[in-house]
Amino acid sequence: MRLFTALWPSEAAVADLAAALGGDRRGKWAGGAERPRGFRPIPSRRWHVTLCFHGDYADPDTVAARLRAGVAELHETEPGFALPPLCLAGAGTFRGALWVGVAPENDVGSGGVSPVLRRVALLAGADVRRFRPHVTVARWSGGRVEPDRLTDRLSSYVGPAWSAESLDVVASERHSGTLAYRTVYRVPLNPR
Repeated sequence: MRLFTALWPSEAAVADLAAALGGDRRGKWAGGAERPRGFRPIPSRRWHVTLCFHGDYADPDTVAARLRAGVAELHETEPGFALPPLCLAGAGTFRGALWVGVAPENDVGSGGVSPVLRRVALLAGADVRRFRPHVTVARWSGGRVEPDRLTDRLSSYVGPAWSAESLDVVASERHSGTLAYRTVYRVPLNPR
């Protein structure tokens, strides 16, 4: 079981992005962009923002306890802390992956990683020097692809704002060859 800490976009944000991506059975995306060889869209039910990857042998109880303590300390040191509404916005590629960015609604288009998202990623245990908030929407095999080929039509995309209510400890598991995500713990960001 592989563990990671994630934020889940709202159903409305996921539906809007899915509509923007479009596509048909012949392998064309709306706008006529050809899919690269080995292209595999990620099912929208698995779209998430990974804050920190904990690995194959991390203990979920320990990860959740650390998150609870971190959220409590955050609220002690920064009274009234709240994660602002977030938007899925813009796009980019990593080797073999197409992603859509994530930014606070009031910071879309700034190009940098928002300090508040960096703070939450640090709380989750991320290496914030390498952290880039995003949702992976597709993967492919077969080498490099010109990034513009996939990202042009999403470069100005901005989805509806959504609020992250919790940090979720998620298990990534394979069942009969199919990857599934299961939320093991949900740690509220705004404990009452």
